[in-house]
Amino acid sequence: MFSRIKEVYEYRTMFWGMVTSDLRTRYKGSVLGFLWTFLNPLLMLVVYSVVFSTIMRVTIPHYPAFMFIGLLAWNLFGMSVQSAVGVVNRQGSMVKKIYFPREILPLAIVVSSAINYIFSLAILIPFLIISGLYPSWTWLFVPLILVVECIATAGFALFFSAVNVFLRDVEHVLGIFLMAWFYVTPVVYSLKMIPHKYAEFFKINPVTDFVVSFQDALYYHDPLRWKMFLYGVVVSLVVLYLGWKVFDRLSRRFAEEV
Repeated sequence: MFSRIKEVYEYRTMFWGMVTSDLRTRYKGSVLGFLWTFLNPLLMLVVYSVVFSTIMRVTIPHYPAFMFIGLLAWNLFGMSVQSAVGVVNRQGSMVKKIYFPREILPLAIVVSSAINYIFSLAILIPFLIISGLYPSWTWLFVPLILVVECIATAGFALFFSAVNVFLRDVEHVLGIFLMAWFYVTPVVYSLKMIPHKYAEFFKINPVTDFVVSFQDALYYHDPLRWKMFLYGVVVSLVVLYLGWKVFDRLSRRFAEEV
């Protein structure tokens, strides 16, 4: 695995070219173009706030801010995996013609989504301040949480993108799977609202660690729950290792299958 990471680094110019290409083409052809990077989270904020604050009447204080923090954390994971699952097939002609570390394809999407998350902070931070949630020293944990979430996301992206080359149904099933995964992750509800007998089940979910950590740092102004966070770190590293292992083994036959 370390030799593969070294090879990806050697192709860093190509890697960053793919990252910038993904950022440029994400809204290519649209009238507003790159502005959608900011408008998408803003529109999601409005829709979810109306549904859960007005219709379902969630009683969490500053609920739109609470929900927005979790939603951005989830989108980094969910949209990365959903976009990465078919990337090898989409770049099939390049995979057949030239040699490069195939890992670059899904990893570039994850890094692009992470950059998109950073841009989204330009909407989130002013909204938190307007909501009365002022900057705190706990906000300094955000970069650390972001890095660990990206590690786990990269592992899942590598795994699903490799398997999808051989089982094309994965791309279609994954959308439904991610929808279910979203609702067992405390994004639109608090971890405290889960009945105690089910709480441990929800905590097994690795994405729960990242969402809750972002909520603790940005919303509650609490230090990280180190036991939960360290669990997330370990799981992220294991997922990355296994995902990369599967990708490396299956990638030897990509040119025959795409």
